[in-house]
Amino acid sequence: MEEPLLIDLERNVFLEGDDLIIVDRRKLPHEIFPVRCANHEEVARAIEDMAIQGAGDIAVTAGFGLYLEARKLRHGNRKNIFERLTEAAERLKATRPTGFHLAALVDRIMSKVREGEAEKPADEIILAYLKKVLERQRAVSKETGRHAATLLARGDRILTHCFAGPALLYMLRFAREQDKEVKVICTETRPYLQGARLTAWSVSQLGVDTTLITDNMAAYAMSRAMVGKVFTAADRIALDGTVANKVGTLQLALSARHFRIPFYILAYGGPDRRTPTGADIPIEMRDPREVLTFCGIPISGKDVKAFYPAFDLTPRELITGIITAQGVEIWE
Repeated sequence: MEEPLLIDLERNVFLEGDDLIIVDRRKLPHEIFPVRCANHEEVARAIEDMAIQGAGDIAVTAGFGLYLEARKLRHGNRKNIFERLTEAAERLKATRPTGFHLAALVDRIMSKVREGEAEKPADEIILAYLKKVLERQRAVSKETGRHAATLLARGDRILTHCFAGPALLYMLRFAREQDKEVKVICTETRPYLQGARLTAWSVSQLGVDTTLITDNMAAYAMSRAMVGKVFTAADRIALDGTVANKVGTLQLALSARHFRIPFYILAYGGPDRRTPTGADIPIEMRDPREVLTFCGIPISGKDVKAFYPAFDLTPRELITGIITAQGVEIWE
């Protein structure tokens, strides 16, 4: 069986001629719709508008935005090129402040450009580095999924929230290869429905028994013994163990603790060494109007206000353990 589209970023974000093509994740699974970006500003807006989702994928997309700017500036003054790239880098880093992957990758790219600008054009340096990043990202996702599969047993019923990235899909694929048939419950994840459109669809494409629930059904499902383990990802993990992830993760962790259900984080590369505590993680506040619509249709009165923090913070004491490319680390 062919792997789901979302397990391979290079099928979702790729160069075509002079443009970057982003497969619009807001339209999956019903339509493969390309968003064409000609410069870093268009890439930044695509990231802000949620055309690309998932912390690691967003980071690589921002890297390609920096590449587009470098290519446009290729024949300019060297000092001017670096100044303009620095401006583009700051614009891209400002698009999604909670996750650390984007800013960390853009900063590494700028360091590579600074180190090698006397030898090669900046666009060549960036593109070569992004190819290495894609290879590493695929390897990290695969190894994280391989280690996570060791936590599963035949007949397990797991709950996941939002889109936990390719490691979740690799985990399920490895589990099937080990004759561990599991069932997966996905929260729909309002307001962009990542759980419904991305996770549930991708998991079902693997041939795994998949059930979709609304975000407010998780505690009920746990109370009825429908959930044996919870797996989510993390947009950032502080050194004190605080996990920033899609809003709603905290309430799942609280419910899991009440019902004594293990709660695991697919952590990929692990904690961010530049973030000492949860208090150091900025929470992105998105346009409240996004909550007042469902698939573009207004759902409340014209005088109703809304509130939309895109992420929440889950403390270490609610987390059973994290899984990285290096293995499983139990925290309890």
